[in-house]
Amino acid sequence: MPLHVPSAPAPALRSVLAALGSPTAVRQARTSALRSVQGPLSPELPLPVHVLDRITPTGTAPRTRLAAWRFLIRSEGRAIAAADTMLTPDGWSFSHFFEGPYLASTELAVRQAEASPTAYQARLLSIPELYMLTLWLHDNPDDDAADASGALAPADVLVPLAPAPPGIAAHRPHRVADLLPVMTLRVAPGPLLSSA
Repeated sequence: MPLHVPSAPAPALRSVLAALGSPTAVRQARTSALRSVQGPLSPELPLPVHVLDRITPTGTAPRTRLAAWRFLIRSEGRAIAAADTMLTPDGWSFSHFFEGPYLASTELAVRQAEASPTAYQARLLSIPELYMLTLWLHDNPDDDAADASGALAPADVLVPLAPAPPGIAAHRPHRVADLLPVMTLRVAPGPLLSSA
């Protein structure tokens, strides 16, 4: 399998396992599927979630920051929810459970990436300016910087997850060098209206 999924920090995994074992955390979760499931739950497919805070039209590679580790929560072989962890002054801690269309979309994008002949490191990239989440296929699968800030490399591949913003096809892989100009146009300010 050419897709490399980095190992999550042990404290992040422990915090999710503790939350799954806490009746209070599960009962208070806003995920009906998680509250109603019978049987064991397991956190799988840990992916670092990076955030691209600002899309700029400059020629420099956009910088990202690591914001979370996300785990898909499985029951009986299917993803029913996800759990996010966040970095606190004391280390990685459980943040929240959630569900929605990004679960199935993430699984589909990962399966597509596993079929690729090119080796990549899997990450998630959130682009708040576009309300967009992508599977980020980092071109250096041996890069241990999954837990650090990093730049998008032109050869990296972004796979927009569904629902994607209008005009950007979900589940269609794009090289960063090709998608970045499209994203830049999407956030560029429109022409000023004249007062005439």
